[in-house]
Amino acid sequence: MDITAIDRTIHSHVRLGIMTILSTNDEVPFSYLKKSLKITDGNLNTHLNVLEKAGYIKVKKSFVDNKPQTTYSLTKKGVDKFIEYIDIIENILKEAGGKLK
Repeated sequence: MDITAIDRTIHSHVRLGIMTILSTNDEVPFSYLKKSLKITDGNLNTHLNVLEKAGYIKVKKSFVDNKPQTTYSLTKKGVDKFIEYIDIIENILKEAGGKLK
């Protein structure tokens, strides 16, 4: 079991939540992420910045009904890293499950 292979960029519970939400939606507004994750604007911004700097998400700023709206989506790299993260976690759990029986 190699837990050092876990992507620490994703492994934070908030960033894992963001990646999970984005993996099941094409584009998600900031307000949806904030409401779903039940965190403050500042906390969410901090985690979004980490994911953006890593190249895992892209940010789109636009206007909807003359109001600014920021939406987020996964990049190709983000999709690949999320799948890799899930595979690693599954392998760790399979190995641990066998030892716990």
